[in-house]
Amino acid sequence: MDGDFFKDKVVLVTGASSGIGRALVSEALQQGAFVVLAARSLADMQKAVEGYDKNRFMIVKTDVAKESDCARLLEKATTRFGRLDVLINNAGVSMRALFADAELSVLERLMQVNFWGAVYCTKYALPHLLRSGGSVVGVSSIAGYKGLPARSGYSASKFALQGFLECLRIENRKTGLHVLIACPGFTSSNIRKTALSKDGSMQGEFPREEAKMMPPETVACHILRAVAKRKRTLVLTRQGRLTVWLSKFFPAWTDKLVYDHMAKEPDSPFA
Repeated sequence: MDGDFFKDKVVLVTGASSGIGRALVSEALQQGAFVVLAARSLADMQKAVEGYDKNRFMIVKTDVAKESDCARLLEKATTRFGRLDVLINNAGVSMRALFADAELSVLERLMQVNFWGAVYCTKYALPHLLRSGGSVVGVSSIAGYKGLPARSGYSASKFALQGFLECLRIENRKTGLHVLIACPGFTSSNIRKTALSKDGSMQGEFPREEAKMMPPETVACHILRAVAKRKRTLVLTRQGRLTVWLSKFFPAWTDKLVYDHMAKEPDSPFA
């Protein structure tokens, strides 16, 4: 990692209770940052910071789908630490169902959390980040580059997130604001176990082998390194980078590859 870049920086992480978010919290604290944790589960956030100096972190129960919660989160964070250097919009929810079968409320929920949650937090964080010359990070997905079958709401929300962040970057070319779009590939993360099925219920165990996925701790290190280097984009895993590249130059063929790959999942809804 890049030396002491995060030492005494104030980093806010949404979706901080598990998976990539929890790993980001741990890594940022280890690098000397002050960290604000935001998620719906207080108990899980408390577990995430066990053993760390209580003066170095702050926990705020937050549902990013609610604008009022996001406004309160930023007010509490900046009141406590006096500044904000990095906002990591990590909170997210996934789905697994064909669009033809899915209830519209499922897609609405995904947009509210994955897209609007990032918009709300960024809106209230922006004045503070402009003052610090800080960073806005959106944890997107390969699904933000290539539509994934049976994940229509998830892909739509990530495409929207990336479009929003690209606009934000261009609008702030001369302000010093840094914008990073981070796209992990398949990650060993709780987001899949809590993914919504066609009726909005959680699908439970995800039909993929965890051992073949990138650990969230590795993803977190890559993201923080990209922030330190002020990179524009981060696409992780060989499969992820290949998918993005192929979709640019061979879109129809990539459609077939993606379909065939996803159809191999156990209990695939379109196999």
